[in-house]
Amino acid sequence: MTHYTSEPGEASVYVPDIELHEAATLEEAVAATGRYGSDARLLAGGTDLLVDLKTSRIRISHVVSLRRIEGLRGVSETDGTLRIGALTTITQLGGSSIVRERFAPLLDATGQMAAPQIRNVATVGGNIASAVPCADLPPILGALGAAVTLWSRAGEREVPLDKFFVGPRRTIRRDDEVLTAVLVPRPPRGFGAAYARFALREGNAIAVAAVAAALYLDQEDHISEARIVLGAVAPIPRLVEEAAAELRGRAPDEGAFDRAAEAARRAAEPISDVRGSAEFRRELIAVLTRRALATACHRAKEAQAWPSHAR
Repeated sequence: MTHYTSEPGEASVYVPDIELHEAATLEEAVAATGRYGSDARLLAGGTDLLVDLKTSRIRISHVVSLRRIEGLRGVSETDGTLRIGALTTITQLGGSSIVRERFAPLLDATGQMAAPQIRNVATVGGNIASAVPCADLPPILGALGAAVTLWSRAGEREVPLDKFFVGPRRTIRRDDEVLTAVLVPRPPRGFGAAYARFALREGNAIAVAAVAAALYLDQEDHISEARIVLGAVAPIPRLVEEAAAELRGRAPDEGAFDRAAEAARRAAEPISDVRGSAEFRRELIAVLTRRALATACHRAKEAQAWPSHAR
């Protein structure tokens, strides 16, 4: 356990007084969070939590680090399902040969998130569990049909990602649970997905608006299924069923994409702040939806030509 102390009057610059508990196992982690309850938080990469502590967004006395639990790291594939350990960094995810070869749409997000220094530290689990509305991974993972695994002493449960978020910085994860991994089904033949975002500048800027799109093309090149997920313009990643309904059974043409984009624009619930007005964000959503759908369609057509051993 390590004790960190800030200087008086420096809360906006330094981390306030906290006790750091370094768990070596999942059992130790949940024991610590159970002991301190709402006065404790789990620490993965710390890129969100430490900022929240410095700015006094949250006030706690205990931080439980997961970084010594090696079983929470790594990217692997078993029986067609990609498993991403919660402590896998964004850089490691983007550099995985498995991801590059068979789950490439994830690279749309990993390549645009923050600066390289942040990507080297920020974790996949943290980007999801923090439930920040502008996080980049949840929309594309949701479009890919991902789920998360939550571990507790009572056992492990698997939760679809589109059921995980309940509000800004709020999820269904219980205090006695740890998010251990993300599971992504391998895309089938004829499937394509893409993630498009807009930020005010390159580098470390967070998304002003974002859209993830996924679709399946049948043998007649019609869209048999689709998913549209919005980011940064609603309290949680917004799955827009109305936009998907505009695509199903249709040819993937400009008209279908325009109707889906309009449905996505109507479904957005953005706020106005220093990064842009609510109306600006709504218009961005329409543009980004068309862009993401065009890229997803191109990838779906390429996927139709996969050799049998890659399916």
